[in-house]
Amino acid sequence: MDTWVWWLVAAVGLGIPLVVTAMPEFGMFAVGALAAAGTAVVGGGTVAQFIVFAAVSVALIAVVRPIANRQRARRPEVRSGIDALRGRQAVVLERVDGSGGRIKLAGEVWSARSLDADRVYEAGAHVDVVEIDGATAVVI
Repeated sequence: MDTWVWWLVAAVGLGIPLVVTAMPEFGMFAVGALAAAGTAVVGGGTVAQFIVFAAVSVALIAVVRPIANRQRARRPEVRSGIDALRGRQAVVLERVDGSGGRIKLAGEVWSARSLDADRVYEAGAHVDVVEIDGATAVVI
């Protein structure tokens, strides 16, 4: 069998752990094996094939892996549920004071109370949600 076929078998063999373990390094070695197969196809010797395999694999690990790690670290935080409501602005529907009231928050009507028991918000006022306490929004 030709050498390039063995490199393709090696690339597939390295691709299997990539899929099973989700370790991208295996994929980078598989790409190195594909590059070595290309070298074999164009007539490169065994030493050249191994040099190409090592150079491509190491280059991918040295360059792509840090970039991927930086991108993974910069993912935006996705807030959901009541965490997504904190910090949002709402409109007062019925007078809100320390004991209760109603607001429209994210398109829904919520019961609300003011954070400062002495503070009163009249209908039509805009308030900020600082916390969700059970089914009640605490606003300022």
